[in-house]
Parts: sequence; structure tokens; C-alpha cells
Amino acid sequence: MINRTIYALGILILTLSSLLTAQDRDPVTVDQNPGGVSRQINNLFNYLNMAGTKKATEFRPLTQEERSKIYLNTMVSPLGYLKAGFSAAIDQWKDSPSEWEQGASGYGKRFANILGQYSIQRTVTFGLGSVFHEDNRYFNSGKKGLWTRTGYAVASGVLARRDDGSRHLSISQLGGVAAGAFISRSWLPPSQHSAGDGAVSFGITMSSNMGFAVVKEFLPDVGRLIRNRRKK
Repeated sequence: MINRTIYALGILILTLSSLLTAQDRDPVTVDQNPGGVSRQINNLFNYLNMAGTKKATEFRPLTQEERSKIYLNTMVSPLGYLKAGFSAAIDQWKDSPSEWEQGASGYGKRFANILGQYSIQRTVTFGLGSVFHEDNRYFNSGKKGLWTRTGYAVASGVLARRDDGSRHLSISQLGGVAAGAFISRSWLPPSQHSAGDGAVSFGITMSSNMGFAVVKEFLPDVGRLIRNRRKK
């Protein structure tokens, strides 16, 4: 599983590299209001908490009202349900866990399991983030160079900003992922009920978060390419 994750991330980086080399060498600049991008891309940006559309230098601390709004939006976003459905389909194909078998009933259990883990993770992250004043949103690095930007993005998978803008190990992110991974053991069948299974789930989710952060870093470049091609 880890090898496949690393392989997929490598393919993603190589693909993004080819996109970046086709552009000029100026720092990435993204419109704050991506009005020229399709509605689907707009929704994706919103789901990713404005992924990369703001730079780290533009950071300002969240108010509790803003934090709550982001939490509620991520909990009801249709893309979140689509993501859960896609993950459930993968588990269905892998027949994992095997006790849930196949068919609509098995898929429903897998979907509910992933949605439950996701809901616990987001809720605990929101609660701890409010207590420790941690901001887990992604801000574009504003840097040059594929590997410099990739390194920043990977580190962002485990770091959060405090109110002063400094980045520290994200207690809320780690706590949320751990809660989702281990609390879900209570309803999973015996084949995935152990603490070791929870640890594996925690590791996979954190690795996924790092890879997803790389997507967030480079996604605005893809959006800009789409706009430029439409203009031409």
C-alpha cells in the first residue's frame, strides 16, 4: 500500500513538472476570484479550502465564526460524499473488510464506515483547532521550483499555522486523524478491529494528506492553464 502511494505521488509530481515547464518562470500568481474557471473547478477550490489561491504571505488568523463556517462547509460538501463513495468503491473492489461481503448492503456499510471516520476526523480537528488556535488551511508557498514547492507541500500535511502565522506540528490534524482511525475500530469487524489496524489506517490517512497537499500546491497552476487555453 505504501509503495503504491509513493508511486502514485511520483507520477503526480512528474505530471505537474511537465505542466510547470510549459509555463514562464515567474512566481505563480493566481486570481483571488477565479471567475474564468469552470464551476466544477470553483467547487473543487472551495472544497479544498481555497487550495493555493492565497499565498502564505497573505495569511491572517481565522475568527471562530470563520472556523465554524469552514467546518460546516466541509461536512456538507457534495464533493466530500463523492470522495467517500469513491473510497467505498475501492474497498468494495478489494473486498475489505471481507466480513461485509459484496452487493449493495456491503457497499452501504463501507460507505457509512468511511463517512463516519471522515466525520469524526473533521469534528475532532475542528474542536482541537479551536482550542489550540491552529489553522489547517492550505496556503500556496509562493516559491519557485518544483522540489522546493513539493517539500513545502508535504510538510504542510502535518503542520498548522498559529495566530501569529508560524507553523508547528498540527495537534488538531494528528488528533483528528487518530480519532477517526481508532474510534472506527469499535464498529469494524474482527479482521480490522485491532489497534494495529488503527495504526495502519492512521498512517495511510496522514500519507494521503501529504499527497493531497501537493495537489493543493499545484492545482492553481492547472486552473491557470485552463483559463489560458480558453482565452486562446
